[in-house]
Amino acid sequence: MKRIFIAILTILALPTNSQMQAQTVNFSKYFEDATLRIDYYRAGNRQSDTIVGCYDERLPIWPGSYTQLIDPFDNGHFRIVVKDARRGNVIYTRHYNSLFNEYRDTPEGKDSIAMLEEVVRVPWPKNPVDICWEERGANGRYFTLSVLRYDPQTRLKVMSQREYTRRVVTPLKLQYMGDVHSKMDVVIVPEGYGPADSVKMINDMYKFMEYMLAQEPFNSRRSDFNVWGIPITGKASGITDPNKGIAVKSLVGASYNTFGADRYLMTMNLFRLHDVIGDTPCDHIIIMANSDTYGGGAIYNFYAISSLNQMAPMVLPHELGHSIGGLADEYVDENLSYGGMHKPTEEPMEPNITTLIHFDQKWESMLPAGTPVPTPDNNSVKRSENGPVGAYEGASYHSKDFFRPVMHCMMRDYAPFCPVCAKRLNQVFDLYTR
Repeated sequence: MKRIFIAILTILALPTNSQMQAQTVNFSKYFEDATLRIDYYRAGNRQSDTIVGCYDERLPIWPGSYTQLIDPFDNGHFRIVVKDARRGNVIYTRHYNSLFNEYRDTPEGKDSIAMLEEVVRVPWPKNPVDICWEERGANGRYFTLSVLRYDPQTRLKVMSQREYTRRVVTPLKLQYMGDVHSKMDVVIVPEGYGPADSVKMINDMYKFMEYMLAQEPFNSRRSDFNVWGIPITGKASGITDPNKGIAVKSLVGASYNTFGADRYLMTMNLFRLHDVIGDTPCDHIIIMANSDTYGGGAIYNFYAISSLNQMAPMVLPHELGHSIGGLADEYVDENLSYGGMHKPTEEPMEPNITTLIHFDQKWESMLPAGTPVPTPDNNSVKRSENGPVGAYEGASYHSKDFFRPVMHCMMRDYAPFCPVCAKRLNQVFDLYTR
């Protein structure tokens, strides 16, 4: 089902996020209760970005909300926008990040062309639509990178080959709380489990579910989650780790040492990942890696992954802060190759870090009266506590120029989610449950 299309290089006048939010979309007028899955390749480097091909698949149900079709959060480097082809009005949007954007921040990403897999899922259109891939420009506004005119009656052409043949499986209902259209549906994909690991795999799924739901604000919103497990094992146990000379042909091809960071555990195989999920109702993805080596990773509206290391009860919620909440890391690590994604001369898009340039648009209203900005460090605050809300220097991998809301937070050093992060997570939960 492959189609090649060319990137549009001209910057187009696009509606702002606030203008989109003001729109009300009638789901039944434009969509069927099914999902259009589009797989494509994003190719380029720091100087270029091109959508080079795609294929489609129809999934039997749309798991998202019928009413929250326009993304209210201006968070993410990319945005998918669906427009009615005849009238041109926007009928669906979602923001997201991807591994491609992180690749561009590596030394190799400066000049070397990479082609990375991406997948988007949108409601199944009743009539022809324009599916627009948009990218955030240097001025913070989106421009159209590529447009696909999609007609659900003619579909796209069938690909001659697929790397992975999907096995149809019945997902496990680890927790089912009700109708998928009013719940957040989280899918746990097992990675690194061999044929002899079936019992362990299922037990670990329940553990991972509890690692997520035990933390606030997830715990208070437990009844808003359906949690599904995919009961598929691979051919061998373990996770690929180049640092240890370990290579495993695992289910979705996860590996440590992504972009040269030892603990950064990710997979590039997005097509295979979504093939494994198949028809399972899916709003967010967790990959559960069968390894006791510390590691994990996550990207906003992409997926989250954590190993089964003893720190997993903390690592997984931290990574979900990224993948679900679009939250930034608040710790300092000047050596990370992707640490240059934020510039001190710009206000970051993530809700929990600031350069103070537009602090009024962040959490300034949540500061206790009389709080100085910047806020001096309070070293008497225990690491297991947030401390008072302020603007503390040191965040987004940088020791200077970037500020975080509290002394300690899940996004910094595995303390509880702070009030700023918890607020955004609750807002995202509402996007799927209202």
